[in-house]
Amino acid sequence: MNLFAPWDDFLAGIAKDERLAPWLRTLPGQLEKFQESGEGKIFRNLTRRLKRFNGKKAAGIALTDRVVSFQAPEDVSPGECAGIKKLLQEFMPWRKGPYSIFGVPVSSEWESWMKWERLLPHITPLRDRLVLDVGAGNGYHMWRMLGEQASKVVGIDPSGLFLAQFAIFKSLAADENLKSRIHLLPLIMEDLPPLNAFDTVFSMGVLDHRPSPADHLTQLWNALRPGGELVLETLVTEGDSRTVLLPAGRYAKMANVWFIPSPDFLKILLRRTGFPDAVMVSLEKTTPAEQHRTELMTFESLEDYLDPQDPSKTVEGYPAPMRAVFIAKKGIKNED
Repeated sequence: MNLFAPWDDFLAGIAKDERLAPWLRTLPGQLEKFQESGEGKIFRNLTRRLKRFNGKKAAGIALTDRVVSFQAPEDVSPGECAGIKKLLQEFMPWRKGPYSIFGVPVSSEWESWMKWERLLPHITPLRDRLVLDVGAGNGYHMWRMLGEQASKVVGIDPSGLFLAQFAIFKSLAADENLKSRIHLLPLIMEDLPPLNAFDTVFSMGVLDHRPSPADHLTQLWNALRPGGELVLETLVTEGDSRTVLLPAGRYAKMANVWFIPSPDFLKILLRRTGFPDAVMVSLEKTTPAEQHRTELMTFESLEDYLDPQDPSKTVEGYPAPMRAVFIAKKGIKNED
């Protein structure tokens, strides 16, 4: 992989894909702008360190297990494994996972397999589907989507750190066909043109961070082909169809949480934005078993966000985090 032009293969590939070719009108300029940004500098500085792998490739990749494992080649030495441990520390914090590189565990804040196992039985099988993952982080769920035989998985995330973490894993993949089917781009949802192209779009842990949730849902609608499937995972709160929590300041110590609806409120919003038959398939309170500190994520985590005297509340007095998964098909906007 060319670390300084990591999206050249994606640009070349979509030029031959009539569904995604219109993206070429805007995407090259956006990628150039990212390379010149502060996040682009972080990305370049970190990816330079991947030279320490000395061109080594994984003997195989386990994409259907809870731990996405890049298996050790026969010639990897104990000293090289010690070097991997040091490299992982330089790429901290690790938020999504878990992974394993040549037998070295990559412990993450989120046990992301738990979310994946909650939603997987309910979605349309991903085999041969074109998939978009919005707010993909370092790409853990993207690899799991590839494990479900998606034809191509495109993720977007603006973080130079997360893009660099993803670059570690892609650089270790030996199968060029597999590498051509998974790409993480330095974008946010607002950057995408209305492609009307993807068979499945995942937006997980993004909606509550958007100042205008209706705009975000409309952008997701515009990304999907007619009849395509939205998988939406977000914070929710208890209440009726008129209930929505708008934190006055921080929520669970996060400054960028704008919108926490009740499930019934969110169903109405989904219907109004072109998803008439949304179904909630999961409703779970977040626990320390799913979100916690690790040796590679040493900052505050869920237990620090909750009231120590009453863990049913955040430190600000709001209801503790509860997350829902909705499945919805792209329909007609504003049917009612």
